[in-house]
Amino acid sequence: MRPAVIFIMITVMIDAMGIGLMIPVMPDLIREVNGGDLSQAAVWGGILATTFAAMQFLFGPIIGGLSDRYGRRKILLISLVVMAADYVVMALAGSIWLLLAGRVVGGITAATQATASAYMADISTAEQRTKSFGLIGAAFGMGFVLGPLIGGVLAEYGTRAPFWAAAFLATSNVIFGWFVLKETLAPEKARAFNWRRANPFGAVKQLGKLPGVHQLLMVYFLYNVAFAVYPSVWAYFGQERFDWAPTTIGLSLGLFGITMAFVQGYFIRVALRVFGERRTVVVGLLFALGTYTAIGSITAGWLILLLTPIAALGGITPIALQGIMSQRVADNAQGELQGALTSAVSLAMIVTPLVMTATFSYFTQAGTPFYMPGAPFLLSAMLILLGLLIFALRRRAGSEASVNG
Repeated sequence: MRPAVIFIMITVMIDAMGIGLMIPVMPDLIREVNGGDLSQAAVWGGILATTFAAMQFLFGPIIGGLSDRYGRRKILLISLVVMAADYVVMALAGSIWLLLAGRVVGGITAATQATASAYMADISTAEQRTKSFGLIGAAFGMGFVLGPLIGGVLAEYGTRAPFWAAAFLATSNVIFGWFVLKETLAPEKARAFNWRRANPFGAVKQLGKLPGVHQLLMVYFLYNVAFAVYPSVWAYFGQERFDWAPTTIGLSLGLFGITMAFVQGYFIRVALRVFGERRTVVVGLLFALGTYTAIGSITAGWLILLLTPIAALGGITPIALQGIMSQRVADNAQGELQGALTSAVSLAMIVTPLVMTATFSYFTQAGTPFYMPGAPFLLSAMLILLGLLIFALRRRAGSEASVNG
């Protein structure tokens, strides 16, 4: 594998680690700099996570547009330098407002996946691009798994240790990239930066314009909102309900990430072969409904860990939905559809942290009329049930019969 490709994969992996790395230490870190109890820390945790996701959503197209104007190499290296500095600031932060500012900058600098994809497209033939994009997806998935694992292990050395580690990784990658990353955008191909093309809401507007997929898109969005309960409240839930240490929280999230990767990388093919696409959606939603309900209700930590592989089975849902929708639109609208799906996931990551952490705070704060740390997961179960009803009751177009198999 070419050194430049390794650099790109490491960059995407570090971007993906941006949230997971700090999940295990976030409850303790917020109380350390802001005081208050766990329920109050959860609210601030939701604000920080939403801020990070919102910045990625807003600046992804902007960073990509800047790379079309000034080149991939320059934008990627500058983003990594700022990211490393941002992690240092967060490692030293003594106030919640400095942490918030760090999440703003961190979200912007982590919005480089579009630039990384553009670099891979530059160096690949048309026939190789799908495979190249698959490498980026694999790197992102690896970062999602490694982030909580590394964060949980390093938490044993203090709440700031994961940030120092992230700063070291980003700095090391800058040095590596300086020597191996060559510019792939020829000067004559550079185009002027245009704010209209950098508008992240363009794809969102298409959600209501794609024929035959309106309700499917709603189910896809509801699934992603429900699924994001894991990164949003898992650390607070594990500490409140089971008194888990940061290491246990990180390892449990890593276990979930690994099983999710297996489900989406291998088991989905088995499910599609056995059930067909439509029934795979239903089966996945039923697994998600059952596991969210169970997680929200049971009180034994070891049972939660046993549920992890079962909970990951719900991951077959979005892939099957994506397959159905891709067959419901014309070939020349596939890019439009994928843009809408990406926006749906981004919006889910913006909405969910605020909603789920506020729910957790209300049901765990002193004087709450009904103590229920698992309330966010029960809310996710309700969203999944709503998605299941929409999917089951939607009008069946004639073309769907061929999809169901």
